[in-house]
Amino acid sequence: MTKHAALLVAALALLAACGGHDFSGPVREEAASDVSAPAPVAPTAPPMPEQAAKAGGPGAGGGSLPQSGAADTSAAIPAMIIRTGSATVEVDSLEPAIARVRRLAQQVGGYVANTSMQGGAREARQATLELKVPAPRFDEALSGLTPLGEVESVNVSAQDVGEEFVDVSARVANARRLEERLLNLLQTRTGRLEDVLAVERELARVREEIERYEGRLRYLRSRVAVSTLTVNLHEPYPVVGDYPGANPVATAFRQAWRNFVGFLAAFIASLGFLVPLGAILWVAWLVARRARGRSRRRPPPHSPGPQE
Repeated sequence: MTKHAALLVAALALLAACGGHDFSGPVREEAASDVSAPAPVAPTAPPMPEQAAKAGGPGAGGGSLPQSGAADTSAAIPAMIIRTGSATVEVDSLEPAIARVRRLAQQVGGYVANTSMQGGAREARQATLELKVPAPRFDEALSGLTPLGEVESVNVSAQDVGEEFVDVSARVANARRLEERLLNLLQTRTGRLEDVLAVERELARVREEIERYEGRLRYLRSRVAVSTLTVNLHEPYPVVGDYPGANPVATAFRQAWRNFVGFLAAFIASLGFLVPLGAILWVAWLVARRARGRSRRRPPPHSPGPQE
């Protein structure tokens, strides 16, 4: 019996040295089958750059990274830009161009707010349309003006109101906190009637400021969300002449006739001065002539002879 036990121990030691098998595996598998399997563990997320920088691990990159408290404060200010543009386009015909501008406004999700037209017998016809388009599609509306005709000029201006928006928002928050304190004070106030009325007046003033600030915020949001594009359309100006349909040769003949008529009118008007003046000169000439004739007919005076 002792011999068989020694052989068994030697065989187990040889198998363990050669294959390194674990003979307790079946037992462990049976034990694992009786116990419920644990929930899978989620993979650990890689450390953030700030954590890596603090730990000095591989994520630090050998340099110092800005801490979360030293983040850029400009990221807190919203990008609020009010864009306004104007364009001048020369078109072949005014009415079809106006219709195409209206369709362009509808295509980009906007509308035509104001329209004005000018025209006459002695001036080129033109029209001005004010478009309200969504801010993200402002550039699309500008590029849509090219098929209308020859784009002569384009002016675009941008106004950043992000700082004003943040400032007004902070004012609203402070006013609301003051309103809440006044409401609490009004609910717990048990003093004189004058004090209660003073608190109510202050509360009304604070609420008025809140409404004014909120109205300003709504206005800024609407101006930022919708951009304004003013489109000036005009028909081609005449190459010869001052206005469409003008004939320089006919205009010259008409001007010559006007000059002739003006000369005759001026001459007739001057007769009222020349006729009386001529009559006066004629009478003076007659008087002078008669006086000269009398002087010629008068005999020369007789000279006395020598005394005897």
